[in-house]
Amino acid sequence: MYLGFLTVCLGNMPLKEKAKWASENGFKSLEIACWPKDNTRDYSASDIDVENLTPEEAEEIKKYFKEYGLTISSLAYYDNNLDRDPEKRKFINNHLKKCIDAAQMLGTDMVGTFVGRNIEKSIKDNFDEFGRVFTDIISYAEDKGIKIIIENCPMKGWQVPGLPGTISFTPELWEEMFRRIPSKNFGLNLDPSHLVWQFIDYIDVIPEFKDRIFHVHAKDTEVFEDKFKRYGVFNRQLYTGTHGEFGYWRYRMPGMGNVDWGKFIKALKDNGYNGVISIEHEDPLYEGSEEKVKEGLLLGLKHLSQFVK
Repeated sequence: MYLGFLTVCLGNMPLKEKAKWASENGFKSLEIACWPKDNTRDYSASDIDVENLTPEEAEEIKKYFKEYGLTISSLAYYDNNLDRDPEKRKFINNHLKKCIDAAQMLGTDMVGTFVGRNIEKSIKDNFDEFGRVFTDIISYAEDKGIKIIIENCPMKGWQVPGLPGTISFTPELWEEMFRRIPSKNFGLNLDPSHLVWQFIDYIDVIPEFKDRIFHVHAKDTEVFEDKFKRYGVFNRQLYTGTHGEFGYWRYRMPGMGNVDWGKFIKALKDNGYNGVISIEHEDPLYEGSEEKVKEGLLLGLKHLSQFVK
């Protein structure tokens, strides 16, 4: 196993500078953000313009990654591939295919995304749309030798307050996802943080889905038991979005929440996983400046290094 991070957290810093800093501070890999240049999503970045990437530019990126002793664990474009707007969905699906093309040029074999959801339909009905959309996407990826990885984030409130914005956030739903598309090029970017606040055992899922865990996110979740007793499983209903008003949980850097990283990483090892542990920095206490973000990443690296040897 080896440690990396998703480049989104360092904002508009040039990719080469991100790579240099990562190398100098002990990281071995980067998960490169590849959202469109014209994009307003939070927690997104466009470190590679996949729409216009040339073979020459790809070779230059590969060259300095090799110089810095880094690998590219995956390309990241997490968006709603089942958007209810047909034109928007088409754009997102096509951009994902551009990420697949770029991954092939860059010599990495994984692209990460969300399944998403047509919010006008039930989760059950969304699976029919999922079958149509992702059969095409996975077929395209297979032809290029690329694997598609799905992060198990519910994206609650992404489109409608209180409702999940994806259809791939629990083991029940993963099972249906892989039943419909059994391709060996289709798997998970497993993130335990999303399971913690749903009270799903993030260790038990590992042996069950060991053949589908292609990539792992390292993000922690801090659960406040006193607030849980007040808000319950549906969480705070009068949420204003102000920092400090997160309801009964919030994301943290690895080692600062409820995930037992030693136990989690041991279970991954015991079940044959030897890939990246990639920090996804969404800790509100280590945001606001480049210095704070870097401080958070280094704290996460220090904690995870105890278990990744």
